[in-house]
Amino acid sequence: MGRHQRTPANKAQHDYGTVRIIAGQWRGRKLRFPATDGLRPTGDRLRETLFNWLAPHIEGARCLDAFAGSGALGLEALSRGAAHCHFVDNQRAATDALRDNLSTLTCNNAKVVQASVLDWLARCDDSFDIIFVDPPFSSGLYEPILTALAESATLRQNGLLYIESDRKNTLPTPPGFTVLKDKTAGNARYQLWQKHQHPQP
Repeated sequence: MGRHQRTPANKAQHDYGTVRIIAGQWRGRKLRFPATDGLRPTGDRLRETLFNWLAPHIEGARCLDAFAGSGALGLEALSRGAAHCHFVDNQRAATDALRDNLSTLTCNNAKVVQASVLDWLARCDDSFDIIFVDPPFSSGLYEPILTALAESATLRQNGLLYIESDRKNTLPTPPGFTVLKDKTAGNARYQLWQKHQHPQP
């Protein structure tokens, strides 16, 4: 997603950016998203690397695109064969655009929710194979989100968690998680974690 920089206060609300789907059934499709609150999708280079990591796992997966923004990660997952994706974002302009884009793609295996991600996770009774987490870098939301995921069944056992953050930050790995991949590009650090079955007593 990426709200890594704030948009100037005088930026017109009707300004739009575009995101290009890299591969899969919608390869090359360009979709518009509103340029609100510095929203910037995860770049092509990072997405290409991420989905190379996910290639053995994406087919048939249930995904959650938290802090969805443009929906670049969830849309890429659906294009490459994910069975379903939940998109959660707290901005109405973003969720309205996501619904429009899913309609344009004639995609029926997705759900869009306008809500605070933390509030939504607190009442979520669904579970996912892959979760994408990319909040604003300076939001202070990383640790609460990771704690919520570690303490709930929202991410299934052996499920995969993608985290994009400021490269200067070192995120604590909650109990039950293993870091599988850890790379940097520009000012971003991007990691793939796996949640494991807790040891039996």
